[in-house]
Amino acid sequence: MISALNQLVDHIEENLAEEPDIDRWAGALGTTGYHLRRMFSSLAGMPLSEYVRRRRMTVAAADVVRGEKGLLDIAVRHGYGSGEAFGRAFRAVHGAGPGDVRRHGGPLRTQPRLRFRLTVEGSIPMDTRLVDRPTFRLVGHAMRVPLIHEGVNPHIQEHIAALPQEEHLRLKALGDTEPRGLLQVSDDVDPDAREGSELTHLHGVAVRRETPVPDDLDAIEVPAGMWAVFRTSGPFPQALQRTWAATATEWFPSNPWRLRPGPSLVAFPEHADDLSTATCELWLPVEPA
Repeated sequence: MISALNQLVDHIEENLAEEPDIDRWAGALGTTGYHLRRMFSSLAGMPLSEYVRRRRMTVAAADVVRGEKGLLDIAVRHGYGSGEAFGRAFRAVHGAGPGDVRRHGGPLRTQPRLRFRLTVEGSIPMDTRLVDRPTFRLVGHAMRVPLIHEGVNPHIQEHIAALPQEEHLRLKALGDTEPRGLLQVSDDVDPDAREGSELTHLHGVAVRRETPVPDDLDAIEVPAGMWAVFRTSGPFPQALQRTWAATATEWFPSNPWRLRPGPSLVAFPEHADDLSTATCELWLPVEPA
């Protein structure tokens, strides 16, 4: 995976004026665009699309400052069909328009070229098991929420708190398959995992495919496949978020598996009454790499 990411960075650098065809490039590297985007975002700390935009504008800024070509010529050279579109992208990265930068030589915000050099140290113990699951369904109460990388997501917190206690008990009674108990489900996540992008959060349970689902509940169909299950304990949600990060930095580079599209699930075998600490199981859909 580290080699694939570095080859992707090289390919982007050689074709900065073009939108990268990530799915085609990932296939040539023996992986999937979905997995490549998720690993890039986790390891680089930014979406792949944002890295491309920053690199493109870093190189474009050098052309702007040199002043050898008109701004429209520079815009076209870097893949923009109009000076207005180029100006918006340029200002979003550098904080000033290309005309101002040409006159004053700045300000400029440079995005260095990335190079992934990962040392797998095993700093976070990975209590992991692999589970082969038949088709099942996730049922409960769903809503669209923004993605937040660190700390408590207040939108999810409010969503769960708004449900009466008897509804939690009804959901618990409905669940009849693994993973057991009440679940926090994240589905339809942006492949780049951009902070602030929307995802579907479902508070609910797992049921067998043949289990009747009440009409007032939302349902997500989950196809058969393998799951990597990571168990962690500690302050919530910090311990869970550290484990999420460690799957990208330690587990996936060390194991012959990759992410496949599908929801991620969090189960809570044990937790404090106020959820300040918890033992969590993070379920990620995987396939052989």
